Amino acid sequence: MKYGVNEKGYYGDFGGAYIPEMLYPNVEELRQQYVNIINDEGFKAEFDDLLKNYVGRPSPLYHAKRYSEKYGANIFFKREDLNHTGSHKINNAIGQILLAKRLGKKRIIAETGAGQHGVATATVCALMGIECVVYMGEIDMARQAPNVSRMKMLGATVRPASSGSKTLKDATNEALRDWIGNPVDTHYIIGSVVGPYPYPDMVARFQSVISEETKKQLLEQTGNELPQYVLACVGGGSNAMGMFYHFLDDEDVKLVAVEAAGKGVNSGESAATTFLGQEGVLHGSRTILMQTPDGQVVEPYSISAGLDYPGIGPQHAHLFKVNRAQYTSITDDEALQAGLLCSQMEGIIPAIETAHALAQLEKMTFKPEDNVVICISGRGDKDLDTYIKYFNF
Repeated sequence: MKYGVNEKGYYGDFGGAYIPEMLYPNVEELRQQYVNIINDEGFKAEFDDLLKNYVGRPSPLYHAKRYSEKYGANIFFKREDLNHTGSHKINNAIGQILLAKRLGKKRIIAETGAGQHGVATATVCALMGIECVVYMGEIDMARQAPNVSRMKMLGATVRPASSGSKTLKDATNEALRDWIGNPVDTHYIIGSVVGPYPYPDMVARFQSVISEETKKQLLEQTGNELPQYVLACVGGGSNAMGMFYHFLDDEDVKLVAVEAAGKGVNSGESAATTFLGQEGVLHGSRTILMQTPDGQVVEPYSISAGLDYPGIGPQHAHLFKVNRAQYTSITDDEALQAGLLCSQMEGIIPAIETAHALAQLEKMTFKPEDNVVICISGRGDKDLDTYIKYFNF
């Protein structure tokens, strides 16, 4: 795979495993075993069965007729919001819990921003009867309160991260500290295509079911498995990587990744990593991240709890650097307006993360015959409070 990972865990200049010595055995165990485990026929059968009968896959590819009229192209929504637990996060959580079981782990930890990955992890731990601890920033716990309640209902312990910006970055730091303290019996289910190798590759593989299904569904609906454009929002970037995965080697397919501009890329309150960032190391991998001239991480900001991450997955950093994908950004205001439009034109209330990708349509021009696929990464129930406050409903 031209844009895939090499044997050293790098995508071009990005990737690797920059980790404290205490974590080396955990990461090395994963690196040595993950490919064999996930290629095992028994693993694949169990994974596929759970995706079908528990998650509800394949998720529909919906031809959004009113959107198609508005934007002058064939607009398709890949409906990850219809998965059990309400987003794409469950795909990876199922894959990693099955992996953890085969590695003999007795305890699971995770980090979460918007809460969707936390809910997905708590869900699969309940399903498998395994202890679950989720780290979440205090600010995110307040703005995503329904998801905190869901995690507790599912039996997980939710631990607040009260340092720094009290959001996703800080929750990730806390989870890594926990893992260093509990290296033998604990598996860390990272929720995005970030972290030390092999996580970015592993998460991308579990999420690649999104683009695998999309190709088959497009072929059925249009007679061609390749669209002209594929759009997805990007924080760390797992829904986008899943949506792009099986199109990467088809250079004619234009990939558009949409980051959170927050209050504007030059406002000082943004999470537009590729616009504002430089190369460096964050959470165990070499990537592009927002940092000060002396290398301190800059606090990201977005109204969307799932996109306020100061970095980007290393594979995304590579796709950006080699111009395989276009990276762009959308402000809070643009995203919220796009979320309202989708609700009222298609009867689908999208997560604010997803709304960033939908807003990008306003900035593009299409030919009438173009097929355009947007990953509807999650549903907007968790964001109703934010929408209500913004629009004064």
